[in-house]
Amino acid sequence: MNHLANSTSPYLLQHANNPVNWYPWGAEALQKAKDENKLILVSIGYSACHWCHVMEHESFEDEQVATVMNEYFVCIKVDREERPDVDQVYMSAVQLMSGRGGWPLNCICLPDQRPIYGGTYFRKNDWTSLLFSLADFYKQKPDEAEEYAKRLTEGIQQYESVDLVKEQPGYSRNDLELIITNWKKYFDKNEGGTGSAPKFPMPNNWQCLMRYAYLAKDEEVAKAVKLTLHKMAFGGIYDHIGGGFARYSVDGRWHVPHFEKMLYDNAQLISLYAEAYTWNPDPLYIKIVDEIISFSLRELTSPEFGFYSALDADSEGVEGKFYIFTKAEIESILGDDAELFCIYYHITDEGNWEEEHSNVLFRREDDAGLAHKLSVPVTQLFEKIEAARQKVFEARGRRVRPGLDNKILASWNGLMLKGLCDAYRAFNKSEYLDTALKNAGFIANKLISSTGRLTRIYKNSLSFGEDRGEAIAFLDDYANIIDAFVALYEITFDEQWLTHAKKLTGQAIAHYYDKAGGIFFFTADDDEQLIARKSEIMDGVIPASNSVMARNLKKLGLLFDEEAFLEISAQLLRNILPHLAKYGSAYSNWIMLLTEEVFGTYEIAITGSDAEDRRKEIENNYVPNKIMLGGIQGSLPLLQDKFAAGTRIFICKDKTCGLPADNTADALKQIQF
Repeated sequence: MNHLANSTSPYLLQHANNPVNWYPWGAEALQKAKDENKLILVSIGYSACHWCHVMEHESFEDEQVATVMNEYFVCIKVDREERPDVDQVYMSAVQLMSGRGGWPLNCICLPDQRPIYGGTYFRKNDWTSLLFSLADFYKQKPDEAEEYAKRLTEGIQQYESVDLVKEQPGYSRNDLELIITNWKKYFDKNEGGTGSAPKFPMPNNWQCLMRYAYLAKDEEVAKAVKLTLHKMAFGGIYDHIGGGFARYSVDGRWHVPHFEKMLYDNAQLISLYAEAYTWNPDPLYIKIVDEIISFSLRELTSPEFGFYSALDADSEGVEGKFYIFTKAEIESILGDDAELFCIYYHITDEGNWEEEHSNVLFRREDDAGLAHKLSVPVTQLFEKIEAARQKVFEARGRRVRPGLDNKILASWNGLMLKGLCDAYRAFNKSEYLDTALKNAGFIANKLISSTGRLTRIYKNSLSFGEDRGEAIAFLDDYANIIDAFVALYEITFDEQWLTHAKKLTGQAIAHYYDKAGGIFFFTADDDEQLIARKSEIMDGVIPASNSVMARNLKKLGLLFDEEAFLEISAQLLRNILPHLAKYGSAYSNWIMLLTEEVFGTYEIAITGSDAEDRRKEIENNYVPNKIMLGGIQGSLPLLQDKFAAGTRIFICKDKTCGLPADNTADALKQIQF
């Protein structure tokens, strides 16, 4: 075994028996490279990554390839989910060199960690040839290697950086309209989403567009959002048997998924579909949210109510094998009921994707339309499909399951906690709140140290004493946990969650904020110093940690009347504003903050014995630009002098509150769009 045997990362453990002499990222490997003047080979991936598995089988398990790697390089394996800071640096390098990125990510570096070459997946022969060429290049032309590393490192340090903007601009609807008008050009008006293939769900994009469509009364955008939510839910990217979304579809119709299921996608999609229901009460959205939560509880929940990271794309070494069916298999499971099930999910003898006779389940018609076509009552169709689906689910459960990545990450647990809060906000199901409170308790008790700082990764073997304060965490951990704790306060009015959020915000500012640049670094001031200290600015499949912090600071600044928080939030948005119109989909979370600046933020304070009932009534109405506070008691500045006999609702905006209302209908009349 190599040096990965004692790792806790499932991804690193997958490589522990490779003939490659892998090291984990750390002082031992980095010092060895310097001592022996060897190039460093940094190979980055994650456990559910299909092409990472392919490259491992083709190259890293091959004795001849391993001999070359071991001879000329110090080989380091990195789990991108455990060390996103390392991934950021070398992903920036590869994107600068090639204009694209992805995983597996492979970078060749000088002994001091500065990269000179990189790429993603390489076929075995290409990989071996590349390694010989780079080893020879470093031996024969070290000065050229040094010069290239210097220029590339300078590029990495500048990549995804912004200038400090001191003057506060005025924000207007024209700013938003320009951004959205440019964005509309990329909408796929037939299949939903943007562009052609591949297609990623991008939940934050569609949440941003949904809010804009409602507040700006833009029917074109509203239509695009509804189409996308419908097509994703009907497509093969959604697991119609067990619930939950795959990471993306390889085609432009959401049909054939890249089968891994990630916690971060599903957490955000809970939030998206839950909010969409309040905006546009489609029963499909209820079903999707409930099935994602059921899947997450069944497949991704630890005994302590932390959430695991991912399910693999592969089982038995074959991508998607757990999820696909031949028509013959369905007939053997369902007998006489197979025909209706096959019509419903488009299962054919020929198959509908690359594996011969195999089918990825997807839908095209809604229940009412298909029932009419088949001349059966809708209720009968639904009951038959649900009964058949349960039988197929039970049969599928007897297959070899995809691998589980059982890392518990603070950042992604924050996303899931927020999703549960949003689901409870929309549907008022007590089980959603119960699960949210259990997960929040896990985070508070297991991931926050005695020093008040976060731990990114929960390990069962970790001693939770003073040493826990030394564990590493990144800005996304703080940003997403703070966001979730604020959301949990808004549905419970329990101020302990706001207290946690405010304390974590203080830690984030103290250790991550660069006042001179007006931006948060991704790594703490006392973390290991890499060749570049990066800031995460552009929103992707997960919103950028800086954009989440900007929105957190706005909410907490309003809730606590904390001017310093509001000033940092304003500074962050000022810095980013010049970039928004060019590429809206890469700044969607920032655009939501801009939308709140343009349309304002309502602070809805509900006080008195019936505060919880009034809160639920308010939540049945779509007010995307609001924060909620109140309860039967409370210490927040905005709640002072607002407790009296009976229950009262205050609608406040721009440091001004309207007259109290004693019922929801009258209160909502004070909200204008």
